[in-house]
Amino acid sequence: MGKDMGEEASKDSGKDGLGDHFDQPVSRRRLLGLGLAGIAVAGCGRVAYRIQGDDLPKSIDLPKIDVHPTVRLINRAGFGPKPGQVAEVEAMGRGAWIDHQLDPTDDEPVALRLQLGNLDALSTDSAELRDESDDDVIMQIQMAALLRTVYSQWQIRERMVDFWTNHFNIYARKGLGDYQIPTNDAEVLRKNALANFPDLLKASAHSPAMLGYLDNQVNKAGVANENYARELMELHSLGLHGGYTQQDVQEVARCFTGWTVETRFGLRAGSFRFDETVHDAGRKVVLGHVIPAGGGESDGLIVLDILSRHPSTARFISSKMCRHFLGAVDSPWVGKLAAIYGATGGDIKSMLKTLFLSSELLEGPPVSKRPIDFVASAMRAFDVESDCGPAVQKYLADMGQSPYEWPMPDGYPDRTSAWTGSLLARWNFAIAMTSGQIQGTRVDFGRLAGKMDRLSIGELALNTSPNLGRVAARHAMSDPAQAAALALCAPEFQWR
Repeated sequence: MGKDMGEEASKDSGKDGLGDHFDQPVSRRRLLGLGLAGIAVAGCGRVAYRIQGDDLPKSIDLPKIDVHPTVRLINRAGFGPKPGQVAEVEAMGRGAWIDHQLDPTDDEPVALRLQLGNLDALSTDSAELRDESDDDVIMQIQMAALLRTVYSQWQIRERMVDFWTNHFNIYARKGLGDYQIPTNDAEVLRKNALANFPDLLKASAHSPAMLGYLDNQVNKAGVANENYARELMELHSLGLHGGYTQQDVQEVARCFTGWTVETRFGLRAGSFRFDETVHDAGRKVVLGHVIPAGGGESDGLIVLDILSRHPSTARFISSKMCRHFLGAVDSPWVGKLAAIYGATGGDIKSMLKTLFLSSELLEGPPVSKRPIDFVASAMRAFDVESDCGPAVQKYLADMGQSPYEWPMPDGYPDRTSAWTGSLLARWNFAIAMTSGQIQGTRVDFGRLAGKMDRLSIGELALNTSPNLGRVAARHAMSDPAQAAALALCAPEFQWR
């Protein structure tokens, strides 16, 4: 990958990730020596079985070239193809599929809606949710995140929710973050993931989860707390080299004094509140713009408008999109997307549609999968049935990417070097999933085999015909689980 892909590795990404599924961890040497043979098939626990009939196509055909443009599009814009999806998108046309995906509705598969409906954290007010334990709430919101990623039909929206979740990162284990994240996810991220960036920035600034995470509830006149002001400019809008100064940080902090979380008796606890009694009413100057005295809550709104319209914000957001979708920040597309941002007032759909139709996305180098990309794409590749519960979440933790548990405000890294230590944990997950050893998760290879040539099972995950896929198929003719596991462990599957 390019020179921009260097960043610190995740501390927990090198664990084996086997838990209680094996008597001893699988080392690299032991795994290769076994060739994935001899893995016992265990019974599954509770699984979210399909509510309706067989939703697989009548037959599953694989692309005949190594880098298929539709496979690349689905891998980049979403979380990988399901069986038969490549042919469906081809029949619809890539441009039409993108248009359809960029105009999502609330319609989702019945099984997904039922699964989400069982999670109290998604339907309970944040104040009432505090009766539940932190661990229970965090597990439920982690399950919801993965369920949507794997099973939602609106893959571009889920990709962008994940993108913005890291851009506006909130650590669930700080303060009341876990109880407030469900509302933040619904009202800030999902509502604005495909809208326009100024509205998204404004919604995040009013989010009790964000204000609490970055300590703005203690930001008061005379004792301004700079945490939110600094991250607002460095991570949410302008970028580290966006042209602001320490004086700007101090002035922005003054503008946001009084932006806090409701705690008064009899009112909606945990909602946004502007407390004028602790607001700094004096004159401020932010990035050369004078904000007159006495503005109250509008001081912060003016700052948000200044930041969202600033050229540095357009370039910073564009560079992050290019790194995420193209794998490089030195692409000419940074400038192209920044121009679209400026011309459309930060319209996210316009930026994405142009990028997704670009030849650079389809022909450029591969982008490494983070753990959540790997797990989601593995499940989608074999149409896995799963509750995405604790057993699956343990593997994500072993890989170093539990949803909502990155403590720093910059979000989980998206550079290759951050995740190279997670390979063994990925292999362990692949073996456990395909051999039926993850509670609440099931792969029905017989159902898949009825739609395709059994020799293609090992190639199905890759959606290509690389040598390893063919070797896996030949050497596991009697055991599709081994072929599937080998395909998921293949170098090709670690990239999107």
